[in-house]
Amino acid sequence: MSVDLLCFGEPMLEFNQQSDGNYLPGHGGDTSNCAIAAARSGASVGMLAHVGADAFGDSFLSLWEVEGVDTSTVTGSAVAHTGIYFVSHGPDGHQFSYMRAGSASSRVTPQDLPVADIEAAKILHVSGISQAISNTAADAVFAAIDIARAAGTRVSYDTNLRLKLWPLARARAVTHAAMAMADIALPGKDDAEHLTGLSDPDAIVDFYLTLGAKVVALTLGSDGTLVATSDRRERIAAFPVKAVDATGAGDTFDGAFLGELLRTDDPFAAGRYANAAAALSTLGYGAVAPMPTRSAVDRFLEERNK
Repeated sequence: MSVDLLCFGEPMLEFNQQSDGNYLPGHGGDTSNCAIAAARSGASVGMLAHVGADAFGDSFLSLWEVEGVDTSTVTGSAVAHTGIYFVSHGPDGHQFSYMRAGSASSRVTPQDLPVADIEAAKILHVSGISQAISNTAADAVFAAIDIARAAGTRVSYDTNLRLKLWPLARARAVTHAAMAMADIALPGKDDAEHLTGLSDPDAIVDFYLTLGAKVVALTLGSDGTLVATSDRRERIAAFPVKAVDATGAGDTFDGAFLGELLRTDDPFAAGRYANAAAALSTLGYGAVAPMPTRSAVDRFLEERNK
């Protein structure tokens, strides 16, 4: 089955700490979150991933089926587990603890790639995490990008920097090399400051445009998003809400942005839609549960246009 958006990366079971100290089970993993957010926005989406042949892997297959995410490019491993992470909350925001060493996703290699499915997609979405989890996974992402570019499939890349996974020097080298082959750059400002050494949003956008991106959407937290192409740029305001948990907000932005870009081919409209979706996703706990549907985002935007 061919899909418009194919998301390649690592799904992880999530345990998110609640206000009473207990942990709520859920689903996470940046590219999986992106796939679900895009599907809830109405896009045709597939997941390219390896999971364990275990209860957690089965729960992802069930989740993706319910969400309308195609799983024909998901592989179950009999020798490796599905990754797990924990989210705790404190005065400095949310913090992550991971149990992913040796996971099924970290063992993916270039030889595991479904070439025809990548070629058939309109956009391939990957991230820094997709590459940080192992050397073979990093190689597999580069190979997937090569396949996509040769077939005319656009490549979307979110830096999603996690310095617990790799040192900054390697992260810079790998993500810059991948971004140089991406059509759509989706960095966050904090990540970009570490990776580029720049702090001015316009300078960061210029950096990624110069690397080769056709579209850059730099998320700026409460300051909104700076969306740019070679001939236009626009600061798109954030939507203030009473957030309770920002877990997965960036991934929701990615999925909503890519889904709307596929629908309208307008990165600026996509930026506004994705800002609204990301804001709504912070109103509940966990990465997936609070992600809004298209109808919810449309209602939210209509109310703010009155």
